[in-house]
Amino acid sequence: QVQLVESGGGLVGAGESLRLSCAASGSILSFLFMGWYRQAPGKQRELVARSTSGGSTNYADSVKGRFTISRDNAKNTVYLQMNSLKPEDTAVYYCNARWGIRSNDEYWGQGTQVTVSS
Repeated sequence: QVQLVESGGGLVGAGESLRLSCAASGSILSFLFMGWYRQAPGKQRELVARSTSGGSTNYADSVKGRFTISRDNAKNTVYLQMNSLKPEDTAVYYCNARWGIRSNDEYWGQGTQVTVSS
């Protein structure tokens, strides 16, 4: 069992930046994907950004050019650098680690709140 602990959320103004961190209790090298999802009130959880074990990344269209996912394998940590934040980025952000193709082959963090004021 691997635990994921997110940090770095908070309240910022539009146009500002935040960096989220996701620290895993074990090695992240074995995971197929490490990613960030978010869920705004009344909306479904959605993929924000994802990084594969091979180093490929993909992003939601709404965050391309503004958000960057990165990983430090030595520290077992994944980051999400969020620039030019918009009020519509307000959500709870969750870290996700997937090791297989079955729907339950994943771990989730507890989430961190990001609030962007206009």
